[in-house]
Amino acid sequence: MGEVLSLILGGGRGTRLYPLTQMRSKPAVPVAGKYRLIDIPISNCINSGLNRMYVLTQFLSVSLHRHIANTYKFDPFSKGFVEVLAAQQTNDKADWYQGTADAVRQQIRYVVEDPCREVLILSGDQLYRMDYRHLIRTHRQTGADITIAVIPVPRDQVPGFGIVRLDDSSRVVDFVEKPKTEPEIAPYHTPPEWMTRHGVNAPDRPYLASMGIYLFNRRSLLEQLNARPLATDFGKEIFPRSIHTHKVVAHLFDGYWEDLGTIKAYHDANIALTLDNPPFDLNSPEGVIYTRMRFLPASRIAGCDMRQSVIGDGCMIQPGTDIERSLIGLRSIIGRGVRISNSILLGADRYETSAEISANRSGGIPDIGIGDGTVIANAIIDKDCRVGRGARITNDAGVIDGEGDYFVIRDGIVVLPRGISIPDGTVI
Repeated sequence: MGEVLSLILGGGRGTRLYPLTQMRSKPAVPVAGKYRLIDIPISNCINSGLNRMYVLTQFLSVSLHRHIANTYKFDPFSKGFVEVLAAQQTNDKADWYQGTADAVRQQIRYVVEDPCREVLILSGDQLYRMDYRHLIRTHRQTGADITIAVIPVPRDQVPGFGIVRLDDSSRVVDFVEKPKTEPEIAPYHTPPEWMTRHGVNAPDRPYLASMGIYLFNRRSLLEQLNARPLATDFGKEIFPRSIHTHKVVAHLFDGYWEDLGTIKAYHDANIALTLDNPPFDLNSPEGVIYTRMRFLPASRIAGCDMRQSVIGDGCMIQPGTDIERSLIGLRSIIGRGVRISNSILLGADRYETSAEISANRSGGIPDIGIGDGTVIANAIIDKDCRVGRGARITNDAGVIDGEGDYFVIRDGIVVLPRGISIPDGTVI
């Protein structure tokens, strides 16, 4: 494992996750009550024995850099590290990353200078648990130049992924990025017998989608990035042409995996964590997910009714509050008689002092947190929001997509941007 260098791609502007990405990069978006998205691939690497990682990002990377610097500190004798590589102007390049492949190319000197044998390329906006040692074993035993992790998906999800077609030896013989029409999709249907022979019983998921997890031999990566014309994206350009020049194989994965690239996907995946038997179990002793130690007090909950909910550290929840199927993030302060359902509260970065609270109240500014008597349903409340008393954030009008002075609605989910202040009695 010491011969593998990991590169985690931070993604672009994260426009589909707006406004959660209004003030932070996509990998820095909070998830599961106390973590950030970047904690998932980093933890998977650590649990797989991989401890040399670069995170490639270019948008709003300050909070991400702070989180990584305060969280991941390795024994100096292990030579392990997690470092952020932000896009920057150089004597040779003055452009932003133009795509996934271009991002790696612009930082290729870190690969050239590293004595690695293989390079593992990961995405920074997915929720899953994987032991990359199995992927690396597949790569080495098959003598592959490039290995792509794939997962079975149903027909309706095919247009959102890169889809592969394999031969009997699991070698990739065709690759298409996000096919839309039936003639494009039909050739990639995988027979159920093939799936069964490879240990997967998925009759209703006959297509194999790229997970955005790639393992390259060092030389193969350098060859592909330097090949003319220069490619900017792995899925759209590098893989369709590399299958003709290199041995590209697939590693079949059939565990839980979700791409959290949209507001709806982010909301649904987080809410699923509140189920009695969640599809992604954070309490599993295998594959621990690591994050920053914040030394917060235990949450204080007084006379509340809570069902299928996840409560982060340092919360204060007042009597009479009803919380159902929701995630309550770090330092959340919730008033009396509040009703919250099917929602995500990302919490706060700090507690207000008594002097600050008095000054704000005298100026008509609500406290950080959720005011008394407020009703919240099917919503995401970003960090440090101030929701006044008696507010109603429920989207009763059934708006699918829209924006207002205090909110953004995507796929029917109301999102309050970070630090917004909602007056008493506001109805959204």
